[in-house]
Amino acid sequence: MVKEFSDQNYWGLILGGSSGLGYASAKKLAKHGMNIIIIHRDRRGEIPEIEEDFNEIRKSGVEFKSFNSDAIQKENRESLVAEIQSLLGENGKIRTLLHSIAKGNLKPMTGPDNILENVDFRLTVDAMALSLYDWTQEIFKRKLFAKDARIISFTSEGNIKAWKNYAAVSAAKVTLEALTRSMALEFAPYGIRANCIQAGITVTRSFQMIPGNETLRVHALKHNPFKRLTVPDDVANAVYLLSKDEASWITGTIIPVNGGEHLM
Repeated sequence: MVKEFSDQNYWGLILGGSSGLGYASAKKLAKHGMNIIIIHRDRRGEIPEIEEDFNEIRKSGVEFKSFNSDAIQKENRESLVAEIQSLLGENGKIRTLLHSIAKGNLKPMTGPDNILENVDFRLTVDAMALSLYDWTQEIFKRKLFAKDARIISFTSEGNIKAWKNYAAVSAAKVTLEALTRSMALEFAPYGIRANCIQAGITVTRSFQMIPGNETLRVHALKHNPFKRLTVPDDVANAVYLLSKDEASWITGTIIPVNGGEHLM
């Protein structure tokens, strides 16, 4: 396997990388020689299993560091970036910043109780969209990005389709896409590219929390030309491709990675 990121002191910073798309992407980048930092927020009882999974990244022979901390809170973010700066030293640079935070409210708009409120939208948009901008700014201010850096985030088909109980997350995804386009434009003079991957229906822990996810799964299988669902490795491959030198002319895009699921 070609390890094109080796010996360049490149780092991948994964926000939300203890499972699903973020974890698969971290493994893929590590296999190609990129050092990895994962910020995740999980319960103490889950840590032994997560650490066991992280050993797969360590086996790639890259430098690896994880932080079990809330990436959304401003105080935590500033403290974490300070630690990351110390870890990178004078020569280490962040080549890929990957946003894979899945923390949103999945409530209905109507019903007798527990319906979506303004605060639910604000918390969801902050976690699943605005936090990417906050992290980008903090890393940019400290001059930790590589000269040819890549900012990548995950959206879904819920950005344009209405799914029950998905309104807050849908609003966050639309915000995330708008941010991606604006960051691609305004950070371009500094060598930073920003793209958003629209993953197909993928059975991850966060997907299984969506009410009615089985219906979404059946619909995706029916309409996918390859008659299978997207898996995390499919998306991780796209993250890797966007992180390569050859992808330097791709920016400001929303890229479907779904085997053609969106065609029908």
